[in-house]
Amino acid sequence: MSNFERIIYNQIDPCPYIEGEESRTPLRLQVSAPSLEEFDSLLSQGDRRVGQMLYRTECPSCSACEPIRIPVQHFKRSKSMRKIWNKNQDLQVKMIQTRYSSKCLNLYNRHKMERGLARNETRMTRSGYENWFVFSCVPTAELHYYLNDKLICVSILDLGKKDTSSVYVFFDPDYSARSLGTFSVLYEIDWMKQRGMRYYYLGLYVAPCQHLNYKARFFPHDRLVSESWRRFESKSVGFNQAKIVPHQEDFEPDKLKPQTFSNTRDP
Repeated sequence: MSNFERIIYNQIDPCPYIEGEESRTPLRLQVSAPSLEEFDSLLSQGDRRVGQMLYRTECPSCSACEPIRIPVQHFKRSKSMRKIWNKNQDLQVKMIQTRYSSKCLNLYNRHKMERGLARNETRMTRSGYENWFVFSCVPTAELHYYLNDKLICVSILDLGKKDTSSVYVFFDPDYSARSLGTFSVLYEIDWMKQRGMRYYYLGLYVAPCQHLNYKARFFPHDRLVSESWRRFESKSVGFNQAKIVPHQEDFEPDKLKPQTFSNTRDP
């Protein structure tokens, strides 16, 4: 643990992803905000952010949660992903610094409640939304996806120097046929690729969990297993064939473009 953080929660809880398993995810409050370079390094160790805290899984008897990332300069869309990309070319995308709005909160609650993701949770409040998404220890952006001036999808994205981390995506259930979750991933990968960035962290891949195992459909991708990142080039590559990714993968930092919160181009 760093001198710039304090553990404020470290209990064993029921696992939210696999029934019958136990979960332990110590929450580390950041006393001093990490630099962009430090945040890149923390992401490479498997860290995730929630509010002003960071965490990584340290479960007592299970290792099913695997941090997953996409090397954006090597990523290629599959045939089905190209269809999703083309289907959503009528959307407009705006990137802003994260903030609270009742419109976003209502969209989040609809997404959770109507898609059966809430379990025993109640509707999120303004303070909950702000503490979860808005108050951050790192630069955080929101991408708003509009159809004819109607907000139908929001993506929360943490920004490092070379890397980004997808915090959460929620969308209007009436537009589920558009595969907006997948499209937001494709859009953000494209945004990063244009800026010469490196890794897009997708959070946790959990094979038995249907809400998380879709992440392995993006190739190539890396998964953090036993403290080593392994590269999965295609669906046919099993764990034993997945090569360990060198700590310093080929990357040209001189091509890195500065990030801004101005409106991005339409897709």
